[in-house]
Amino acid sequence: MAKKVGAMHVARVVSRQKNKAGETQEYISHLVRRSYREDGKVKHETVANVSHLPPPAIDTLRKALAGRPLIDAEKDVEITRSLPHGNVAAVMAVARQLGFPSILDPASRRRDIAMALIIARVVQPGSKLATKNWWADTTLGADLGINDASTDEVYAAMDWLLDQQDDIEKQLVGQHLTDGGQVLFDLSSSWVEGHCCPLASRGYSRDGKRGLEHIEYGVLTDTAGRPLAIRVFPGNTGDPTAFIEAVRAVQETFNLHNVVMVGDRGMITSARIDALREAGDIGWISALRAPQVAQLAADGGPLQSTLFDQTNLAEIRHPNFPGERLVACRNPFLAAERARKRGELLDATEKILAPIITAVEEGRLTGAGAIGVKVGKVVNKHKVAKHFEVTITDTSLTVTRREEAISAEAAFDEIYVVRASETHNRMDSAGIVTSYKNLAQVERVFRTIKTTDLEVRPIHHLENRVRAHLLICSLAAYITWHLREKLAPLTFTDENPPTRIDPVAPARRSDAAHQKAARKQQPDGTPLYSFRGLLIHLATLTRNDLRVHGGTVQLLASATETQRKIFQLIGVPIPKTLSSQ
Repeated sequence: MAKKVGAMHVARVVSRQKNKAGETQEYISHLVRRSYREDGKVKHETVANVSHLPPPAIDTLRKALAGRPLIDAEKDVEITRSLPHGNVAAVMAVARQLGFPSILDPASRRRDIAMALIIARVVQPGSKLATKNWWADTTLGADLGINDASTDEVYAAMDWLLDQQDDIEKQLVGQHLTDGGQVLFDLSSSWVEGHCCPLASRGYSRDGKRGLEHIEYGVLTDTAGRPLAIRVFPGNTGDPTAFIEAVRAVQETFNLHNVVMVGDRGMITSARIDALREAGDIGWISALRAPQVAQLAADGGPLQSTLFDQTNLAEIRHPNFPGERLVACRNPFLAAERARKRGELLDATEKILAPIITAVEEGRLTGAGAIGVKVGKVVNKHKVAKHFEVTITDTSLTVTRREEAISAEAAFDEIYVVRASETHNRMDSAGIVTSYKNLAQVERVFRTIKTTDLEVRPIHHLENRVRAHLLICSLAAYITWHLREKLAPLTFTDENPPTRIDPVAPARRSDAAHQKAARKQQPDGTPLYSFRGLLIHLATLTRNDLRVHGGTVQLLASATETQRKIFQLIGVPIPKTLSSQ
C-alpha cells in the first residue's frame, strides 16, 4: 500500500540510561518528525534533531508546525490602555462582604456613584471633582459605568446618600450594638475653607488652628472601634450638647434604650448625668475633672495616697456623687507625661512674655494699662495663666511662677477618677476603667478620617454637602477598619496584643509585633507594608487592554506574591472585573 504523508511536528523524546555507576540518567531530545500512515499504521520519520536550539526557539517552531499564528510582540501587539485594578478591587471586595451594596439601596446609577465615592475615599481621597476625574484612571469607573457621570450627578448622589443616612446607620448599628452593650462617643473638629458653609464658626479647635472657622463632628462606635454613625455640628458646639444629640440618636434613631454611654469628662458632665437619669435606662462611664478630683482629696476626703499602697485601683464613695461608682486610678506614666507637658507649656508662656518684660525694662512700653493689654493677649495662650503671678505698675512688669499651686496640681498628676453608673454585678472596677480607656478606639477613628487614610479636608461645601461628605468619610472609615483587620498579617499591626492584667498600666505590644517591626518582614520573607503602602502596591496590579491582529483582549498583570496574599486574606479570588451587585 502507498505511503500517505502527514504533517510535521516537534516531538519531545525522553530516554533513560544507566551509567557505569549504575545511576539512571535522563536525556531529553527535541526531534522534528514527519508523521505518515503505511499499511494502516501511523509511523514517524525524523527529519531533524533541534535539541541544540534554545527553549524559546523550540517552542516557536512547535507552534509554527502546529499551524498557530506567530506574532511579533513589538509590531503586532499594542497595549492600548493599562488601568490600576488591584487597589479598587480589594476595597470593593471588602465592601461587598460587608453588604454595602444592599445597605445603600437597590441597584441604581446613583447608588453606584455613591459607592464609587466611598471606595475612592479609601483608595485616593480628594475633592469631588478630582475623584470624578480619577474614576476614569482606574477600572472602578469603567466597570461601574460611571466614567461619564457629570458633576451634577455626583452632587445629586451625595444628596441622596445623606437622605439615606439614618437607614444606613441603623443597619450598621444593628450589626454591632445591642441593648445592654456599650456605646463610645467622642467629638473632633476640622477647619473649613471658604466662607459659604453655615456650619463653620469659631470655637474650640481640636486641631489647634486658632482664628479659623471650623466644624465639629461626633463619631459613635462600638467597643472595638468600628465607626457606626456620625453627627455634624456647628463649630461652636460644646461637648455636652453634642453628647445629648448622640444619646437622642441612640434612643430614637437606633432604638436602643438600655446601653452604657462612654465619653470623656468634658462631655459627660454632672448636668448631663442628671439628664441621663431622667432618660431612663441609659448608663454612663466617664471621668471627673481635675477640680473634682482635688475636692475628693481635700480635708481628709476619701482620695488619699494610702489607697494605692497595694494596688493601682481603688473604689471610693463621696456624697457629692450619689449613686455613682468612683474608681480612683494611679498611673505613674501619666504623671510623667503631665509633668513634661506642664513644664513645656510654662516655658513656652515665659518665652512669649519675655519680649514684653524686656520692652518694659528698656522703657519702650510704659503705663500699667498698656502693659496689661499686652500681657493679657498672650499670658493664657497655653492655658497656664493660673500658674503665674503677674505684677504690673506703670514702669515695671514682674512675672513669677506660683510654685505652690504648681506643686498642688502636680500632686494629682498620676491620679484620675473614673465615674460610672454600672452596678457591681454588671461590671467590676477594672472593667469600668478598661471601658473608659476604650475611648482611645474613637481617637483612632478620628486619625483615620483626618490624616493620610481618608483626609477629610478640604471642607468648603454648603451645609448638606458637608454632612454628606462626612457621612462618606464615616462609611469609608468603616470599610477601612475591616480592611485593616484583614490585612494585619502584612502590616506592622500587632495581631495579638497581650491582654491587660492591670487596666491602668500602658498597653504593651506582643513579642511577635516586636519581631515584625525588627525584621520588616514575615517569617516566610514576605515584606511588610504600611496600610497605605499596601494600597499603593495593589495599584500595580493592572488590567490591560491589548490589541492583537486587529482584535482586543483584556489581561490582568501577573500578581505578585504579596498581592496574591492580600486577596487570600480578604477571602476572594482576584476578580477580573468589578461589580457593585
